[in-house]
Amino acid sequence: MIQLLGGLLGRFGMAMHIAASWIVENLIEYPEELVFEVKVFFDAIIDWLIANLGGFFDVIAYVIRNIFLISKDVLLFVPWWLYVIGLFFLGWKLYHWKMGILLAAMLAAIGMFGLWTEMIYTLTIVVISVIVSILIAIPMGIWMAKSKSLEVTLKPILDMMQTLPSFVYLLPAIMLFEPGSVPAVFATTIYAVPPLIRLTYLGISNVDTEVIEAGKAFGSTPWQMLRKVELPQALSTIMTGVNQTTMMAMAMVVIASMIGAQGIGYKVLFAIQNLEVGAGFQAGFAIVFLAIILDRILQGLTATSEEEETANA
Repeated sequence: MIQLLGGLLGRFGMAMHIAASWIVENLIEYPEELVFEVKVFFDAIIDWLIANLGGFFDVIAYVIRNIFLISKDVLLFVPWWLYVIGLFFLGWKLYHWKMGILLAAMLAAIGMFGLWTEMIYTLTIVVISVIVSILIAIPMGIWMAKSKSLEVTLKPILDMMQTLPSFVYLLPAIMLFEPGSVPAVFATTIYAVPPLIRLTYLGISNVDTEVIEAGKAFGSTPWQMLRKVELPQALSTIMTGVNQTTMMAMAMVVIASMIGAQGIGYKVLFAIQNLEVGAGFQAGFAIVFLAIILDRILQGLTATSEEEETANA
């Protein structure tokens, strides 16, 4: 009787094990038959671009590299003290003399850290990336505000671009270009451009309809409406977008040190690799100071544009 009961329990346990395994494989774990790896699609796109448009990307790399080198040399040619004095007067003009002293002191501190050349390198990438972003984003944002179909198409793309981890942008950049400043500019621009597109679209879309109707009543052409009515009304919003784009470019240019970009970001990466805590904090403070300087300048310009807009209204 005991042997019979033991046999029944053994069979019951085996049946439960088989049932549990079936449930795990078919109802809990994701079935392998439904797996579709999106990475194959993106790998195919990059392979096609390299095989068919390699020459085009070589031209882009040549242009970006030369613009970068010329811009860096021009910025390095200017004496350091002229930057400090100019920043003091700019802070004084946009805010007050105390802000001018603070911004000038931050800039001088970067030099005292021994990171002046690295700061110019980083600043060059940021400036080029922001200028390219402006050239792309403002026309795109205007077009998006004028075209419902483009708005519907671009909004999910911009959502995706702003949600993707920043490190993902390094992959196509390093695949399409050689390590160095060129992929850094490319990745930084792609990462930084979405907020300016959004805010340009928002600024143009929110222009007062009464102002637009008044412009049309006076016989303004679409180009005149855009240049004399819509853009001035949306200027403060667009300037906010430029500020956001610049801050995102600052964040990305530090990460771009992982693909061969020099500058302050590389000093941070080097400190991490060699466990140099002091050097890491020193480079980190330099990045913070540069970001604060750029942010305060752009905020001051935005406030000035808002005051001019209110005065014109």
